[in-house]
Amino acid sequence: MVKKRHDADRRIPEISFAAPAGTPAGVEVLSLADLRHRVSGERLTTPQRPDFHHLVTLTGGTLRHAVDFTAYALEPGSWLWVRPGQVQQWGDLTHAEGTVILFRRDFLDPATSAGAHVEDPHAPILRTPLPEDAQALRLAADHLAAEFHALGRLPLEIHTAALRHLLAVLVLRLAHLTAPAGSPAPEPDATYLRFRDAVEKDFARTRRVEDYAATLGYSARTLTRATLASAGVGAKEFIDRRVVLEAKRLLAHSDQSAARIADRLGFSSATHFSKYFHRRTGQTPITFRETVRGHTPK
Repeated sequence: MVKKRHDADRRIPEISFAAPAGTPAGVEVLSLADLRHRVSGERLTTPQRPDFHHLVTLTGGTLRHAVDFTAYALEPGSWLWVRPGQVQQWGDLTHAEGTVILFRRDFLDPATSAGAHVEDPHAPILRTPLPEDAQALRLAADHLAAEFHALGRLPLEIHTAALRHLLAVLVLRLAHLTAPAGSPAPEPDATYLRFRDAVEKDFARTRRVEDYAATLGYSARTLTRATLASAGVGAKEFIDRRVVLEAKRLLAHSDQSAARIADRLGFSSATHFSKYFHRRTGQTPITFRETVRGHTPK
């Protein structure tokens, strides 16, 4: 993994995927012990925004891992999935043992990516599978790890194809685990999906539900009903949460001023942005920046 250097006008510095020498480009499987030896603790605990996927599962111990400023507690058998663009921060790895699977967003074939919702930024980050699912996932991860470390036993192109298929099995199983109640989670409403995609595209341009309704051809009430049913919050709250998340990312991972961030997010002034941010987080932008840069999940 190597950092990209961006000029000050880019939003957040990213971590790019770099395959170890001689291994298939696009995927890597390593233990948490390997990760500890490879990357210093200080570098690991610094917030980072990778442009590739992370799958993390534990076989022993516990781990706190923050994703987009929410802390998650991993235990043996649970799985954490960090997607490209999400901001992550590793906790203390000293007493955690397990596996990390890294893969580029273009490594899987399109059908697998679609079936596993690989590019869905709203998919669950932490999954704790039922016992029968946990065993199948562990077998899939072990098989993938064994194939990754068997470099040279097969021609490289065949080895890479095998890794692609084995990773596909793992992510498809992980994405379609049964819910704790035993029934599959309902598919999101099509209206909500259109609204969600529009917000992702235009949240820095407008925060008005009425603007999205006009663009998509729905009433504001229809968008609110669809968003409540699929996301558990109203349409306005959904927009505000996305704006606040991007504001947090920019405050934590760039040195841009509040005025510059306000402009990027479509606010008329730094004062307006500060009031908006404080009303929704209980902190001023500067206080949030100071707090998160000095915080490591324990």
